[in-house]
Amino acid sequence: MAMHVPHHILFEDEFIIVLNKPHGLMVEPDRNGHPNLLHLVRKYLQQSSGGGLVYAQHIHRLDRPVSGIILFAKQRSVLKNLSDQFAERRVKKYYQALTANSAQFSTGKIENWHRKEKKKAMIYDAEVEFSEKAHLDYFLEALPDHRFLWNIELHTGKYHQIRAQLAHLGCPIIGDSFYGSTNVFKPDAIALHASKLIFTHPVLNKELIMATENDFA
Repeated sequence: MAMHVPHHILFEDEFIIVLNKPHGLMVEPDRNGHPNLLHLVRKYLQQSSGGGLVYAQHIHRLDRPVSGIILFAKQRSVLKNLSDQFAERRVKKYYQALTANSAQFSTGKIENWHRKEKKKAMIYDAEVEFSEKAHLDYFLEALPDHRFLWNIELHTGKYHQIRAQLAHLGCPIIGDSFYGSTNVFKPDAIALHASKLIFTHPVLNKELIMATENDFA
């Protein structure tokens, strides 16, 4: 897909670059050669530097049909610091999702057991073999046309976690036919957006808050 990197940059300095990834774009290369954000960022940095050697590495991922904030290291020296922040759960990750069904409560915590089975996340109410705890907090807003906006803080970043946990509640994300939605959203997209990321700058040691608007309208 066509994407002009400068239009999607939320923050950039000599150490990091933060972008708002559009729906339908992979973060990293796959064996089928689909366009990916990593390649586009490296190409942008090369052009910005006049063709010299550049470094760029994403610190985390978003599924292809999901939009939102992605953080890249621009220097190998800051990669471990940023990776450790994610591994130690010091990064705060917020998402917004749109569903056609409502949860029983307008605010709460969802805790289940998560297990990746082939290319799908399975959610269990009790621990099963090879499963791990999955945890998020949410509050719901009712919108017109029987739609519900989920504001989510993700505490454990498991494979397809939000998609699978909401579907397990009977609230699949709009457009996410893989997890049971029968509602259409947009081509190559589901109504899930990584809306805010809070982390510590790896060199300046100050808190950075990155935020973007969803495009659910």
